[in-house]
Amino acid sequence: MLSVNPGRAVRVGLVGLGNVGSGALSILSGNAGQIEAKLGFPLRVHSVCSRSVAGKELPAGVDAVRRTADWRDVVNDPEVDIVCELIGGTGVAREVIDAAIGAGKSVVTANKELMALHGADIWEKAIAAGINLAMEASVAGGIPIHTVLREGISGDRIQALFGILNGTSNYILTAIERHGSAFETVLAEAQRLGYAEADPSADIDGLDARSKLALLSALAFGERIAPSDIYTEGIRRLTPLDFQYAHQLGYTIRLLCAARQTPEGLLLSVRPALIPRDTILAGVQGAYNAIWVRGEYGADTFYYGRGAGPHPTGVAVVSDLMRVAREIRNGSPERVSPFAHARLGAYRPIPITLQRRAWYLRFRVHDRPGIIAALAGILAGKKVSLDAVLQLPSDTKEDLPFVITLETTCEADLRDAVEQMAALDFLKEPPLALPMETSL
Repeated sequence: MLSVNPGRAVRVGLVGLGNVGSGALSILSGNAGQIEAKLGFPLRVHSVCSRSVAGKELPAGVDAVRRTADWRDVVNDPEVDIVCELIGGTGVAREVIDAAIGAGKSVVTANKELMALHGADIWEKAIAAGINLAMEASVAGGIPIHTVLREGISGDRIQALFGILNGTSNYILTAIERHGSAFETVLAEAQRLGYAEADPSADIDGLDARSKLALLSALAFGERIAPSDIYTEGIRRLTPLDFQYAHQLGYTIRLLCAARQTPEGLLLSVRPALIPRDTILAGVQGAYNAIWVRGEYGADTFYYGRGAGPHPTGVAVVSDLMRVAREIRNGSPERVSPFAHARLGAYRPIPITLQRRAWYLRFRVHDRPGIIAALAGILAGKKVSLDAVLQLPSDTKEDLPFVITLETTCEADLRDAVEQMAALDFLKEPPLALPMETSL
C-alpha cells in the first residue's frame, strides 16, 4: 500500500466524467472544506480522465487539475494515491482497476456489473497488493447499504433480504399504477424524462437489478454469487389491469429482488411480485430504491433513498474516497473486506422452483363455456389448490381477462401447470404467473 507524506493531501485520479463522475467531482469541489474537516487532511483531485475531457467544463476548484484522455496517465502518475473508476462496463474498466492494483494504488468504483461478475477475484488481487477496494456506489447509490451489511449489522446472521433496486422499473410500475397507462406509454415517457435509456433492456428485463442483488447477497451471506445464478424475470407483461386485480386482493406489484436462506440453501430471484399494500416496501414510489433486511437477532431493518443520480451516487463515491484516504494516511494493515467476509465461500445454486408461495395467475381468453373447469382440472392434476377467481367487468368476450389465485404451492408444480395451460386453444397468451409475497 502506498504511504502518503503527512504534510500533503491524499490525491485522487478520477477516470470517467459521465453523470456519476461529474457528480462526484462537484462534491469534491463544493464540499472540500467539510471533507477536510472530517478527515483532518485535504482530499484533492489531482487528475481527471475522459475521452472528451478537453471540452469539459469542470467545477471551480478543480478546473486546473491535470486532464487526459488516456486512463494510463492517471494510473501511472506517481502523484495519484487513489484511482476512482467511474466509466462502467466490464472491458476497459477492468483494465483500469487491474492496472491500478498492479501499481499499488487503492481503487474506488461504482461499477455494479464488473463487481458482480469479478469483484471477488479483484478483491483477492487487492489483498495480495496490500491496497483497498471500495464499491459503496455500485448498489442503490443514495443508500449506504454496503456499509450497513459490511459493518453496521455485521454481528447479525442475515436470514433474508428484499429490495427494490432498479429505479427505472419502479418508476414505470408506479406510473402504471397511478395513471392506468399502458406499459409502452409509460416507458416512452420514462425515456423522455431520462429515467430510462434508449435501450431499456437492462432495467425492464431485470438485469441491472440482478447484478445489484448478486453483490448484496455476497455481502449478506458470504457466498460467491454470479448474476447468472439468479432467476430473473422482467416487467414487460404487466398491465394496468394487473394492478386493479392486485388492489382488489390488498396487494401492489413491484420488481422485487429477493434472497432467502433456507435449509436447502440460498434462494435468489429478481421478478415482479405481489406485495401487501400495508407493507413499507409497497410505499416505495417512483425512482427510489429500498432494501429490507431480516436478521436472526436484530430482526427487520429498512433502508430507503435515491437509487441513482449524479449527486446521491456521487456522495457514495466521495464517502468511499474518504474511507480509503483515511486508511492510506493511517497505514492501517487491517481492512474490512468490501464483501463483508474475509473470503467468500462457494455458492451452490439451488433451483428457485423449490420455493413455496401463494400465486397470482392472470389469463386472457376467448370466452366460452368450460374454461374454469379446464384450468381447475390442470391445477388439480398437479395437486395445486385454487384460492379464488376474480373477474372485473369486460366489454368483450374475445379478449376476456380474469385472475385465479392459488394457495401456497411449490413453484415446480405451478410451472408444470402453467406450461400445460399454455397449450389450451382458448388462451390469447400464456398465463402470467406472479408470486404473492405474504411473508413481508
